[in-house]
Amino acid sequence: MTLPSHSSSSPATVDVAVIGGGPAGLMAAHRLAQAGLQVMVYDAMPSVGRKFLLAGRGGLNLTHSEPMPQFVSRFGRQQAVAASWLQYFGAAEVQAWTQDLGVETFVGTSGRIFPKDMKAAPLLRAWLVAMRAAGVRFAMRHRWLGWNETGALRFAVPDGETAVQARATVLALGGGSWARLGSDGAWVPLLQQVGVDTVPLEPANCGFDVRMLPAADGETAPGWSPFFASKFAGQPFKSVAIRFDDGSEAGFARRGEFVATDSGVEGSLVYAVSAQLREAIKAHGQATFMVDLLPDHSAERVLSEVRHPRGSRSLASHLKSRLGLEGIKAALLFEVLGKEGMQDAQRLAAAIKAAPITVTATRPMDEAISTAGGVAFSALSHDLMCNARPGLFCAGEMLDWEAPTGGYLLTAALSSGVRAAQGAAHFLKG
Repeated sequence: MTLPSHSSSSPATVDVAVIGGGPAGLMAAHRLAQAGLQVMVYDAMPSVGRKFLLAGRGGLNLTHSEPMPQFVSRFGRQQAVAASWLQYFGAAEVQAWTQDLGVETFVGTSGRIFPKDMKAAPLLRAWLVAMRAAGVRFAMRHRWLGWNETGALRFAVPDGETAVQARATVLALGGGSWARLGSDGAWVPLLQQVGVDTVPLEPANCGFDVRMLPAADGETAPGWSPFFASKFAGQPFKSVAIRFDDGSEAGFARRGEFVATDSGVEGSLVYAVSAQLREAIKAHGQATFMVDLLPDHSAERVLSEVRHPRGSRSLASHLKSRLGLEGIKAALLFEVLGKEGMQDAQRLAAAIKAAPITVTATRPMDEAISTAGGVAFSALSHDLMCNARPGLFCAGEMLDWEAPTGGYLLTAALSSGVRAAQGAAHFLKG
């Protein structure tokens, strides 16, 4: 969504400078302007909402309709923090907000909530119109450089550098993924220099490299077999379930789908367990999750069908006719068992219900949908103000939290923007 640059007319002083034009920053700016404050949004890119628009290309997943206890549980170790935001702006408030902007929503069969037209651009356009009407102004191509000796905000602009004095500042600079869209993590050393503690950024909602190919010594080797990679990379595993024992009481078990890549796996079901897999790899060098290729079939039924006499039919034809197993699912069984193992009915049936996939590394952070790590909550007050720098607030993905895709990321980003705006308004009127 392209907006004009205001580098030549940026005010020397503003009530609130919001740095970062993603969902968290825009929400904070809008709320602050509605509270009667003078607000300027600064962003390094030529337009705002770039990652928001990218997320909406396949259908903008706004939030999720599941009950709040389950919703909050998706935030893992930061459930308490997420709950404190969501009490002010949760799934119901996200729907009301979109409807106020003239965008109707619907609940999909999975419980996810989308705009009726499935697109992000109309919602962003309507939002920006409402923000301008509330008095928010925008300064594009302003890359934040920290503070000068007087405490003013420094910005690199196309024709040099400019400074802005703000009574309060909200940083909503994103994490460290998709740097080409503006989230490059360059803010980390700037905050560390002024005493704000941060947790190292790591990939979240990310793909993984696998270690599957049987090697000559019986061990595994990196990657899929050449045959599997050449024939099935980019294809989905549909209607499967993943189970992963992370040492917790509940572990992870969920149905859905994921995708094979050239070197490993990615997709919604893998993203949902990515935090546990990432931590297990850090602790043990690898992690193995189990894939149930036929979650609607009992183990007993699968074994019975595998053992059913097949006469002159090939094993591939037998698995297809008796169990509907073919394509990428059948190929995974061969990756796991090899030619000899496929002939053992007991092992084959067991692999159909629990095919092990071993992952050894996350894909690079810039490929991830989001990141974990960021500004430590111990460095912030309950209203997201930096303890080391009064008047400086943080929101969105730059905070140390993570959540799976499915509407949780966007809802939490928006609600953190609301919380930071509440904090900044309270600080200025305090």
